[in-house]
Parts: sequence; C-alpha cells; structure tokens
Amino acid sequence: MLTSRIKFVTLFLILAFAFLFGTTALLDQAPEAFLGSSSQEGWQSVVSTILSPVKIILIGPLLPFINFLHQDPDTPPPFFLIGFAFYWTVLALAIHYLLSKMRHQQVKG
Repeated sequence: MLTSRIKFVTLFLILAFAFLFGTTALLDQAPEAFLGSSSQEGWQSVVSTILSPVKIILIGPLLPFINFLHQDPDTPPPFFLIGFAFYWTVLALAIHYLLSKMRHQQVKG
C-alpha cells in the first residue's frame, strides 16, 4: 500500500471526524464518554463498549483540553475542531511513519 503522507492524513482526519460525530449522534453518547451509559438502548451500549478502545486512542489524550475548554460555557466549536485536528494529524503522521517503516522492512527481508 503506497499512499502519500498528505492523502493518508486527510483520509485519517475525515474518518476520525466521522467516527466522532457518528458515536455522538448514532450512539447517543457524549464525546468524552467511553463506555455505554444507562440512557442508551442495549445495542448502543454494546457498540459503545466495542468501540471504546478506538475512542480512548482518538479522544482520551484530549480530555484535559476538552475539560479546559468546557470551563467557559461559551467556547466556540472551532476550538474543539482545531484541537482534534491537530492531535489527529500528529497521530496520523506517526501511524503513517510506522506503517511505511514496516513496509520497508518487509521489502528488505
């Protein structure tokens, strides 16, 4: 799989935002919640529990940032989106680097 870094990061950002909005809207779950809650239906709670490791990686390190921005009740949404995009860009670059390094080792070996 030979994908450019820019294309990989762009696709990663699109999918990460879709995952965030999907878990918020479809699963009736707050962005900072990781496991199912009592207000969810049975299937929503099960899917939330299954997706919790992905959500911990995508949103877990941003919880202090989210809590800091929630101190002001009038925080504009672009601050959240900019914070998510910055962290996810760094995460995507690290994943792309590791995948390309693994691919180069397979080609050599």
